[in-house]
Amino acid sequence: MEREIAKAVTDGVLFAAPPRGKRAPTGARNAMELFFHLLFLLCGVVAVAFVLFISLYLIVSGLPAIRQIGLTDFLFGEVWAPTATTAEPSYGILPFILTSVYGTAGAVLIGVPVGLMTAIFLAKVAPPRAARVIHTAVELLAGIPSVVYGLVGMIVLVPAIRRLFGLSSGACLLAAIVVLAIMILPSIINVSETALRAVPREYEEASLALGATRIETYFRVSLPAASSGVATAVVLGVGRAIGEAMAIIMVSGNVANMPGLFTSVRFLTTAIASEMSYASVGSLQRNALYSIGLVLFLFIMLINVLLNVFIKNKKEV
Repeated sequence: MEREIAKAVTDGVLFAAPPRGKRAPTGARNAMELFFHLLFLLCGVVAVAFVLFISLYLIVSGLPAIRQIGLTDFLFGEVWAPTATTAEPSYGILPFILTSVYGTAGAVLIGVPVGLMTAIFLAKVAPPRAARVIHTAVELLAGIPSVVYGLVGMIVLVPAIRRLFGLSSGACLLAAIVVLAIMILPSIINVSETALRAVPREYEEASLALGATRIETYFRVSLPAASSGVATAVVLGVGRAIGEAMAIIMVSGNVANMPGLFTSVRFLTTAIASEMSYASVGSLQRNALYSIGLVLFLFIMLINVLLNVFIKNKKEV
């Protein structure tokens, strides 16, 4: 008898099924499974519905102004003067588009290398104690409100640029680029670090066994293996840089000029934020601001699609 019990324990027979009294009825379990399935489906549908609603609202609100102004004059006009009284009002947003492109590109060129090197240091090089301290600082950096970035930039960065380059005003595109580069660092560092930590240890061990140094292994093995995660971090950084308004309006000068590194400029987001409060309802100026929002939305969607296609093609290769 004892041998049979021992054999049953070894084979798992005694633990194959829980006691009948503690097991929920099959009908109740199926109902619960169905309930959570429908709940998850509802959450997904709501998320998609929000995106569709925002898209339709921007299209319906933005197209009338574009039709009235003219697509070419609106997108390629170099003068934005909706409240001009001595001349005919102008609604050209080319300065805003170019400023947003240059500002985002500059922030990415500065922020991505710094963020990526920091992520490699935290994931592969830093001692555990130093990594915890730096990681905590990065999390605090992510939690700082954007208005605080703008306030510090306006008080510290703008006067420093004015004195360093001998300008009449330090509120310029360069200040906006520096602030944006700092603001996108937490997104790039956190996502890139997670991707680098997910790389299998066997990859690095094989590289080291073949005679590569640790630095060569990090850059030629670990980083390519985590390339999709790093690309996702760049996408998040670009989205944060394009969509920022409050901090940028405080350091860029908020003047509708064609972009220059030391020129006061206005971004697409800051154009909407600065004029929406006093544009009268139903006026062409207000409708044009909706059109700027539509252009900004399409611009962000285009960048996300291109980056996602690039990531997919890289995975297939």
